Amino acid sequence: MSSSTPINRRALFRMGAGVGLGLAAAPLLAACGDGGTTAKAEAKSASLLPSTAVRNIGLKPDLAGTAAGVPQGFFSYPAKPLRATGNTPLKGAKPISATMETFSPPPPARGGNAAWQEIEKLLGGQVDITAVPADDYGTKFSTMVASDSLPDIFMYPESGGVDNKAAFLRAKCADLTPYLAGDKIKDYPNLAAIPKGAWQGAIFGGKLYGIPIARTGTGGAGVYRHDLFAEVGVTSLDQITDLDRFVEVCKELTRPKKDQYAIIAGATGMLAMSAGAPNFWRLDEKTGKFTVDLETPEYRKAVETARLLYKAGCYYPGTLQMSGAQKAQYTDMFKNGKGAYVYDGMPTYLAPGVGYIASMKAIDKKYDPRPFVPVGKDAVAWMDNIALQNTHIKKASGDRVKEVLALADFAASPFGSQEYTLINYGVEGKDFTRDAKGNPALTKQGTQDVTVPWKFLASAVPAIFSADSEQGVRHVHDAFSKMIPMMVPDPTLQYSSPTWDSKGSGSLNTLKGDGLKDIISGRKPMSAYDQLVKDYLAKGGEQARGEFEEAFQKGKK
Repeated sequence: MSSSTPINRRALFRMGAGVGLGLAAAPLLAACGDGGTTAKAEAKSASLLPSTAVRNIGLKPDLAGTAAGVPQGFFSYPAKPLRATGNTPLKGAKPISATMETFSPPPPARGGNAAWQEIEKLLGGQVDITAVPADDYGTKFSTMVASDSLPDIFMYPESGGVDNKAAFLRAKCADLTPYLAGDKIKDYPNLAAIPKGAWQGAIFGGKLYGIPIARTGTGGAGVYRHDLFAEVGVTSLDQITDLDRFVEVCKELTRPKKDQYAIIAGATGMLAMSAGAPNFWRLDEKTGKFTVDLETPEYRKAVETARLLYKAGCYYPGTLQMSGAQKAQYTDMFKNGKGAYVYDGMPTYLAPGVGYIASMKAIDKKYDPRPFVPVGKDAVAWMDNIALQNTHIKKASGDRVKEVLALADFAASPFGSQEYTLINYGVEGKDFTRDAKGNPALTKQGTQDVTVPWKFLASAVPAIFSADSEQGVRHVHDAFSKMIPMMVPDPTLQYSSPTWDSKGSGSLNTLKGDGLKDIISGRKPMSAYDQLVKDYLAKGGEQARGEFEEAFQKGKK
């Protein structure tokens, strides 16, 4: 039977608003006659992983990357970008449809977009991209699945998309194992530069289904004002030897009369890393026992520390309750001098024009924002930024799948290539000009043209580059050089749990976040932490644990 049976729309709202739209995969899979609808725990076979390799198109970095994952650093942009793909990879192909999320305003259509037109010239074919605002993408995805109108390639929602992900992929998406596993990926050298850790997260149901939008392994531990820390005697984060010392420093950094506080919004993740807590799960390789982060004494210590900081008045008033949707508001408060620390992912630090270096220099030249590194002898770094998400290819003939993979390989072209330049800066002379140092500077048209989300089709690990600050590039490279050796493996990359796939980043994460805010702010006593752990386990955590442990035992066999 055809795999195109539509899903009942009423099934889309099972998980409720604020969590991410759920999707009932059972009607879909039953109609497809695939032999069952129950997703299974599994160990992910290394044989499914592509043979990865560092991509070198002939550019020499100013700061070398490492095989462990430290990105390359560049102080200037290549004067003559080099090609990273050959000929016209989509010549003769029918138009490819793509739906991706975007964090930018809607881009100009092809007819008024010089970058889009030039990209299609290099490709030799047409790509029809629908850009959907990130806040609306979950709804758009559910609608596409329910109406059986998936495009040729699409991004899976960051907030979670379907209840039974492996079953959905098996029914609707192309199995990429025959095209990418092992040495087969050699036909797509830019995709081969995506690290194995990211590919592990693309395996479902014993097959390789996703193409990662790779990131740097760890998202960092936030941003701090080095100048303010220096004022209280901390010229190096190495001087903060434990969380108790961090609390003392924060008290000194809190100056209400100056409308300046130690922490903007939250710091629990950074405190947990500093305490040595795991990110979501810890695996004992000897016994196969999985422990959720909330159960560990290290995570509890981090929450107790956050509670102490709040009670001491170290959080900027009202910011602890801010949600991710208010990120622009609370990061702007930090940029405007209201705090000494803010949690934000490393990729935003050097963002052109709006990153911390550029925007804070424009406000006050003495501001010295730098990436924070977890502190203390027990500190670890979380492997929490392996990939933004995966993209998937709709089931199609082998030739069609190869065409879409060629597009993804184009999108994953490395820093400094012609393809990367067009995707990120557009056409020279129209979308960007060169500044005095030879770096691309977007024109007014360029700021609009480059908002087409080509880079979300696929991406290898981004290089570190800033036209604003060589020192900023050094700061980021230094932070990664310290944190990547500290990274603890994420056991969920090797083993899968259907319950975790459907609830980990959705309902369980919401339950955890809301509960911790109540405890840290003092609305509930610290004793409520034990009930939070019980609720977390009862509403899916315990089931996920059992599935992970089952997968571990399968892997041993």
